[in-house]
Amino acid sequence: MLVRAEKILIVKPSSLGDVIHSLPFLNVIRKCLPEAEIHWVIAKGLHELLEGHPMLSKLWIINKDQWKNISEAKNTIKEVRTLFRDLKNERFDLVIDLQGLLRSGFITRATKAKTRIGFKEAREGSRFFYTHKVKGGKDIHAVDRYLKIASYLGCEVSEIKFPLQVPESTYSQTIPKGDYAVLVPGARWRTKRWSPERFGKLASLLPCKSIVIGSKSDIELSDIVVENSRGKAVSLAGKTNLKELVAVIKNARFMVSNDSGPMHIAAALDVPVFALFGPTSPLRTGPYGNGHTIIKSDIPCAPCFKKNCEIPECMELITVNTVFNTIIKKLNLI
Repeated sequence: MLVRAEKILIVKPSSLGDVIHSLPFLNVIRKCLPEAEIHWVIAKGLHELLEGHPMLSKLWIINKDQWKNISEAKNTIKEVRTLFRDLKNERFDLVIDLQGLLRSGFITRATKAKTRIGFKEAREGSRFFYTHKVKGGKDIHAVDRYLKIASYLGCEVSEIKFPLQVPESTYSQTIPKGDYAVLVPGARWRTKRWSPERFGKLASLLPCKSIVIGSKSDIELSDIVVENSRGKAVSLAGKTNLKELVAVIKNARFMVSNDSGPMHIAAALDVPVFALFGPTSPLRTGPYGNGHTIIKSDIPCAPCFKKNCEIPECMELITVNTVFNTIIKKLNLI
């Protein structure tokens, strides 16, 4: 299918890792249709990542967290009506739903575009809002899955690049000079988290300082890491915006992370990642590209994709010594 489009809308509101995974798709579409005007629907908060991006003409920022709040129903209905009306008035030639959920399906349908593309296996009935459906597959990395739509559109997808903007100046607060590691103890699912005490123990053993990063909700975890690091870690959790976070990660020697959004930022910036995996599949959501290392336990029930587990053995069986020795051997630090 060879598409000619003057105005394109990408629907991919969240999450952080998913937005990062969508960047190669944006890069390919921009090269394939260099004259096209490209818009993007993105969630409030994550919009900082794409704000001012040279490949995009406009961001449509939605407050999706508010949409889930029943007490804000009146404001949500007003916002959604305005959004749908304005999207329709843009007269998009092509709309691509990379999210594949009911909400994104409704947004896609609201544009009234003649060509609306999404995945055949999209969830929550969103596939019924598309005019064209592409088989993405399940046991495939998200980056490659999104590029299947670009290929379907007739675009060349052999070159994979992450057009991620990095601020010229690094985060202004004092950070360790020279080499430092970035540690990410947080994750959206509790089952995906390696214990912060172990992150702290690891920091105490590493031959360089460590910076602990995360959102405001990760401050407690990050403080535990620092407390167990014997003075070798500093926390920036909750102290950076997304662009500052990108700058901190860009200058790191390497990263140790749970399956999380920052892990994908590091991979996009070619920072070596040591990714700790348990209930999720590195095949689908691991750090993309070469030079990264997956560390996981050999346990039959993993990956189970469960958000709750009384004792997540898959993560508990990953020892500090295993992670430390893997890092030292891979990077030849000692």
